[in-house]
Amino acid sequence: MKNYKIYFAILTLILASLACQTVLGGGSSDSQEELPPFEYSGGDSATEEPSTESDFSFGGESDFPLPSDAFNVTTIAGTTNFQTKLSLDDVMKFYRDEFSKQGLTEREITTVISDGVFSIVFDGDPSGQAVVIQGVDLGDGSINVTISLQDV
Repeated sequence: MKNYKIYFAILTLILASLACQTVLGGGSSDSQEELPPFEYSGGDSATEEPSTESDFSFGGESDFPLPSDAFNVTTIAGTTNFQTKLSLDDVMKFYRDEFSKQGLTEREITTVISDGVFSIVFDGDPSGQAVVIQGVDLGDGSINVTISLQDV
C-alpha cells in the first residue's frame, strides 16, 4: 500500500507538470512568435546627404582644450571625456594654465582634491555657465577626465 501512494504522488506531479505546460503554452521549441517586418522610414540613404550636425563626436573633437596625449576622446552633448597619461597634478596644472590664459578664474571653494580624484570649477565662460573638470586615476597609469559646462 505504501508503494502505491508513492507511485500515485509521482503520477500526480507528472500530470500537473504536463497540464501547466499545456496551459502556459510551453514545451514546444518550434513555435516562436513572429515579429512584424522592420520598415525604415528615414528616406533613401543612397540619395540623402548625411547630417553634419550632431551632439556626438568620437575621435578628438572638443570645444575644450585637451592635453596633447589625450586619447579615447568622446564628446556627447557638450561633455567631453578622455584619458591621458599625465598625472593628476599635471592635468590640474594644464587646465589651470589653459583657463587662466582664457580669462577664466578658478572657484577655489569648490575645488576638491582627494586620493586619486579631483574636481575643479572655473567661472567666466562666455556661455555664463561654469566649466567643470573632474579627473579620476584609473590605476593603470592613465587618468580619466570629464569636462562640461554646467549651472553650478
